[in-house]
Amino acid sequence: MRSRDINLLLLVVVVTALAIWIVVVPPANPTDKNDRRELWLGRDVHTRYGLDLRGGTQVLLRAVTPDVTKDDLDLARGTIERRVNGLGVSEATVQTSGNNRIIVELPDVDKPEQGLETIRSTGKLEFVDPASEQLSDGQTVRTSGSPNPIIPKTDTTTGALTQTNTLSQTSALTETATGPILNVVADGKDLDTTSVQPGVDQTGKPFVSFSFKGQSATSLEQFTAANVGKPMAIILDNKVQSIATIQSALPGSGQITTGTVADRDSIYNVLKYGSLPVVFEVETSRSVTATLGQDSINASYVAGIIGLVAVALFMLFYYRLPGLLADIALVIYTLITFALYRFIPITLTLAGIAGFILSIGLAVDANVLIFARLKEELRRGRPLAVAVEQGFIHAWPSIRDANASTLITSLILYWFGSNFGVSIIKGFALTLALGIIVSLFTAVVITRTFLRLVVRSGRLSNPWLYAVDAPRDPATGIGEPVMEG
Repeated sequence: MRSRDINLLLLVVVVTALAIWIVVVPPANPTDKNDRRELWLGRDVHTRYGLDLRGGTQVLLRAVTPDVTKDDLDLARGTIERRVNGLGVSEATVQTSGNNRIIVELPDVDKPEQGLETIRSTGKLEFVDPASEQLSDGQTVRTSGSPNPIIPKTDTTTGALTQTNTLSQTSALTETATGPILNVVADGKDLDTTSVQPGVDQTGKPFVSFSFKGQSATSLEQFTAANVGKPMAIILDNKVQSIATIQSALPGSGQITTGTVADRDSIYNVLKYGSLPVVFEVETSRSVTATLGQDSINASYVAGIIGLVAVALFMLFYYRLPGLLADIALVIYTLITFALYRFIPITLTLAGIAGFILSIGLAVDANVLIFARLKEELRRGRPLAVAVEQGFIHAWPSIRDANASTLITSLILYWFGSNFGVSIIKGFALTLALGIIVSLFTAVVITRTFLRLVVRSGRLSNPWLYAVDAPRDPATGIGEPVMEG
């Protein structure tokens, strides 16, 4: 029993240390005030804020493909939303507008230009036989699967998006591919999206691996087996991504090698989350300023600190030693929760911060039930060790049911926000649900481990420390029996 408690204590120490490490990691570039990124083992863990608190980028995409149906537009919206989530951007808003437009709002994005390319890329992957053509990376080509592609021309007049409200109008011109039609060996419609994985080869070059299924897998294997030593081009959205020399027969799989990790991640998101049924161009793009700003962030921090201190003082004065242990667990809860916000990551809107502040009160709800039962057991004259265990055993059904009902409510709110495009509800539901899960860990594991170690030390058995001033003898109903560990 003692070894189990020690192991749990070590687990608590390790988890707390990791949380502190994530929370206090320094910026990626301390000398650059505009670089808000913070890296933990190479992962960006800076605190992300929503459009209402930090601002972001709003993009209006217009379908270039003629005769777009509502089903095509809805399918494109879902694909773009998955790609945005793949970029690590949460609390983004993706919604249709009219008959051929989609509005995308990206909060707190460091490189909006790269995000735009990933969002509007059609994602049509093809392996082609270049025949006698001399192709180069980035070249626009015609294929048998897409002989007359509609390719939005990259706007070169607006430059990088600036942190202003100025509307940037992009051109509506499109590029026209010329040249012969190249024969498609494998088509992206047969791509197995579950096989799409990012990686780094032995030379340090990033790549995206994938595999085909069905007819494309068979065609690719037959073509490569018959053309060893000859070139084969990998085409994405009618642009040459790479040209590889066939070394041996490929069993329906391959990889795209890129020059940078950013390019690899962009291609990965496009392939992983599917192709768009229509081609889009960026009609307008603008930077959106925060509707609330830093004052609201500061006010939320103050409210959170006041709430945390008020709950801690209540627990300390009403439950004494168990309350003190619960306060320590509450501090650990705050560190773990905030670290998870940064690691997952979760974009904090004002509603999300409200969900976190609400979860602070809910975090001690389980402790209140446990300690109330603990006091009742001590008043009955139970030994301290027995009273502690009975407190947790009898309080657990109420804790389980109360938290389960709150989690169900959070899931319903999250579903509602996801299906109706109300991201502010999603943020509240997500932070509240995460707070419930972490509070269960801190109450059932951390507080319980602390109490067990205190009881087994045998030094803190005074009834007053447990807010029990006059425990009664179970036989006579009077007196103050000694509380045994």
